[in-house]
Amino acid sequence: MLAKSTRNLFQGPHVGRFRQWIRNLVSLLVLIASLTALVLIMRDQYRGAFDGAVLAQFLPFGLLPAGKAGADVNADPNADEARRAVGDPNEGRYRALAEFLAKRYRVSQDVTFDLVTFAHAAGHQRELDPLLIIAIIAVESRFNPIAESVAGAKGLMQVIPKYHPEKLEEFGGEQAVFDPQTNILVGSQILKEYLGRTGSVNGALQMYVGAVNDGEDAYAAKVISEKQRLQQVVNQSKRKPVRVAQASQSPLAQ
Repeated sequence: MLAKSTRNLFQGPHVGRFRQWIRNLVSLLVLIASLTALVLIMRDQYRGAFDGAVLAQFLPFGLLPAGKAGADVNADPNADEARRAVGDPNEGRYRALAEFLAKRYRVSQDVTFDLVTFAHAAGHQRELDPLLIIAIIAVESRFNPIAESVAGAKGLMQVIPKYHPEKLEEFGGEQAVFDPQTNILVGSQILKEYLGRTGSVNGALQMYVGAVNDGEDAYAAKVISEKQRLQQVVNQSKRKPVRVAQASQSPLAQ
C-alpha cells in the first residue's frame, strides 16, 4: 500500500509542474552564469577603460571608497588629466561636443563625454588639436572601441599593432589596443610623428591612413570636414547664455 501511494506521488499531476519548475530553475541558473561570465570577460578586456573619468566624477563629492582615492587614482597617471577636465572651465565645451557626437553617431553621451575628455588630455600631452583627434576617431571607428578592420587596424583610432608594438608595449602589449584611453594616446602619438615627417596636417592624415599617393587627399578632406563641424559645435557652445545665476534666484532673494 505504501509503495503504491509513493509510486502514485511521482506519477501524479504534480510531477509535470515539478519538472517544469526544475527546468525553469536550471535555465535561470544558466542565464545567471552566462551573464556573470560575460561581465567578467568585459571587465578583464576593458579594465581601466574609463576609470580616470569615472573616478574624477566622484572626487568633487568625496564619494570615492576608502583606499580608492589614495591608491588607484594616484596609480593612474592619466587620472590627473581626467580630474582636471572635470574641474576645467571648458567642461561646457566637453558637454556640447559629447551631446553632438552622441546624437550624430548614436552612442551613449556618457561614453562620448569620456572620450572627448581623453582626447583633450591626449591633445594636451601630444600638443595636438583635440578636435583633430576626435575627428579621426569619428571617421575611423564612429566611436566603436572594439572596431577592427580586415587590415588589422583596431580600436577607436584604428591602430595597427604590428606596426607599432613598441608604443603599445608601454601600456602592456597588443591587447591594450582596445582600451579607449590607450588607443587614443597611441593614435595621437602616431599622428604627431607623421606631422613631424610631413610638415602638414593633410600629409600627416594621408600617411595615417596609408594613402600618401592619393593626389586628392580624400581622407584628409573627410577628417578636416568633421573637425570643422566639431569647431562649429564649440563656437555655438560659447554663445549659449549662462543660466546658473538665474536658476539660483529664489523668491526670498527678491
